[in-house]
Amino acid sequence: MYEEGYIKVSGGRVWFEYYNKGASGTPVIVLHGGPGSSSYSLKGLKDLGDGRPVILYDQLGCGKSGRPNDPSLWTIERFVEELAQVREALNLDEVHILGHSWGTTLAAAYCLTKPSGVKSVIFSSPCLSAPLWEQDQAKNLLELPIEVQETIKRCEAEGTTDSKEFDEAIEEFNKRFVCRLDPFPQWLKEGSHYRSPEVYNIMWGPSEFSVKGNLKSFDCTPKLKEITCPTLFTCGRYDEATPETTEYYSRLTPDSSFFVFENSAHMPYVEEPEAYLTAIGKFMNFVDKKDL
Repeated sequence: MYEEGYIKVSGGRVWFEYYNKGASGTPVIVLHGGPGSSSYSLKGLKDLGDGRPVILYDQLGCGKSGRPNDPSLWTIERFVEELAQVREALNLDEVHILGHSWGTTLAAAYCLTKPSGVKSVIFSSPCLSAPLWEQDQAKNLLELPIEVQETIKRCEAEGTTDSKEFDEAIEEFNKRFVCRLDPFPQWLKEGSHYRSPEVYNIMWGPSEFSVKGNLKSFDCTPKLKEITCPTLFTCGRYDEATPETTEYYSRLTPDSSFFVFENSAHMPYVEEPEAYLTAIGKFMNFVDKKDL
C-alpha cells in the first residue's frame, strides 16, 4: 500500500511518502542529503521494500515540504527533533535509518540522543565531521586540472561562488566526485528546483569546500563509540566522502561494517542502483534475522 501526505513538525509541515505500508518487515526511513536538498534523487530506494515498508520525506525547507521564512529553523537540533516527530506521527516504533551525505550527519546526531527502537543505521557516503570533510575536499581538488582548482579557489576568496565560471568549475568536480554517469541523468536535472539554497547556505555555506555555516564545528567522531546498534558504512570508490574517511568512521563505531561501491562516486544509489539495493537490503535482512 502507498500513502503520501504531510506531517506537522516544529516550524511547519513536511511531506512524506510511505511505500509498502502494512508489510511485515521492519520499516526503513530514508534521510536525504543537503542540507536543503530533497528525497527526489532517492526515489529509487522505494525498491528496498521487498517485504518491508520504506519511508521517504522531504525535510522542512525543501522539496515538497513547507518553506517557512525563518532562518532560526535551520539548525541540526531542530532537524533531529523533526525526525523524532516524523517517527512518532507514522508510529515507527522499530526502524532502520538510512542517511545519505548530510542525512548521515542528521542520523548520527539523532542516534546520539539515544532514541528507542533503532534497529540499525546505514551511513551512506557519510559526513560525520565537517573539518574532515573540508580536508578531504582539499585533497580531491588536487586531482582536478589546475585551471579548475584555481577558479574554485579564486571564486571562494572573492565571494563569487554564484558566478557562471564557478558553476562550470564545480561541474568538473561533480563529474569526478559526485556522479560519474555520462550523460548526467536528465531526470536528476529536472529535480534541481526542489533544493533550497537558503538552508544550505545557512547550515553549510556558499560552497562544498569551505564550511562557513552553523555546521562548521560539527564533529561527532569522539561519540561514534556510543552508537551501539548495527551500522553499515558505505561510499563510492570515487566519492567526495572518501573511502579512507568512511572506513575511519567505521573503525570508531562498535558494531559496524564497511562497503565500497567500486564504480561510483557520491551517488551509488543512482550510479550502481542494483548493487546499492542489494548491499543495503542484505544488511537490513541480516539485522532483522539476528533479532528473531
